[in-house]
Amino acid sequence: MRTFGKWLGRLLLAAVLAIVVIGLWKREEIGRLLAVNSLFAQDRIVENFSNMDAAFLTVAVPRGDGPTTELPYGPDFQLSADVTDWIGARDVTGLVILKDGQIVHESYHKGTTPQDKRISWSVAKSYLSALIGVLLDKGAIASLDDPVVQYAPALRGGAYDGATVRNVLNMASGVTFDEDYLDKSSDINRMGRVLALGGEMDDFAADLDVTFAAPGAQWKYVSIDTHVLSMVVRGATGRSIAELMSEKIVAPMGLEYAPYYLTDGVGTAFVLGGLNLTTRDYARMGQMFLQNGRYNGQQIVPAEWVAASTAPSAPTQPGEIGYGYQWWIPVNAEPGEFMARGVYGQYIYINRAAGVVVAVNAADRKFREAGVSAQNVEIFRSIATQLR
Repeated sequence: MRTFGKWLGRLLLAAVLAIVVIGLWKREEIGRLLAVNSLFAQDRIVENFSNMDAAFLTVAVPRGDGPTTELPYGPDFQLSADVTDWIGARDVTGLVILKDGQIVHESYHKGTTPQDKRISWSVAKSYLSALIGVLLDKGAIASLDDPVVQYAPALRGGAYDGATVRNVLNMASGVTFDEDYLDKSSDINRMGRVLALGGEMDDFAADLDVTFAAPGAQWKYVSIDTHVLSMVVRGATGRSIAELMSEKIVAPMGLEYAPYYLTDGVGTAFVLGGLNLTTRDYARMGQMFLQNGRYNGQQIVPAEWVAASTAPSAPTQPGEIGYGYQWWIPVNAEPGEFMARGVYGQYIYINRAAGVVVAVNAADRKFREAGVSAQNVEIFRSIATQLR
């Protein structure tokens, strides 16, 4: 009996040691998984959104060696009471308003600063769209009507086999993907765990095999579509997204601070929502698109692509918000009115007729409530109207 107890003790000790070793070995992965689970907690969301590099793997997007493009200050714009109330109600953390390329309002809230690199969430999709426009112009991608599997053969036989680059740009791939952030078993949350645990996003996309419609037949917002676009870009060029984004978009713009992407376990950029920049640098992107792709004295994104990508070309239903190539077009938009939009209240709103750009970072846990998105657009339109 004493011998049995001795062996049992040794086994228990070995089990404890194994748990400790595994815990140390997987410490980073476990830490990232815990970060995902508490990412949107009320008492942590603001800090988390400014410090995503503390919890996730990242890759820098070099800003280049050139000087920062001047973003001058113009006449101070006094916010109306409805805008001030909106800032509080929507948990806005940063607001930069440009009029004719000048900052007329800049404010930071909830302890954030101008230097904070805030997570963009789906605003990042519009950046990837801009990069695709450059690569299409250069001939790296031959045609938007090419099948995605031509550039990303790993997708053959899966849900994306049959979809074209244009279908995926339009969020009309027909691929089934559950984007319910409140359901921990949804596809979007499963994808977050893949990211946290060092898995590969390419494998996640290739494993999808269910569709709900033929490609191009129906619009449905499917974030994994944007990752598939990154597979197309990487397959077409043989280069990483971070490298291409730096060379083609970020460095030519003369940003103030180098952005960074969250990545998966093999260093692949999380393009559908993992780009982090300062609010002023988000505003610079808006100003470039307001100026038809021209910024810092050069044509960075082809004007033809700016026009095409911000036109409501996706097969959305009449009366619904419009969608282009990873850009949103508000209901009843006037010409030259469009926006990049991300969950929890991230926006770059452009109103070309008014010469206005509104860049917003927020930590709005109620962003999905009825009427919130429409209210945000009305606030942006109110600002543009006051500045005309």
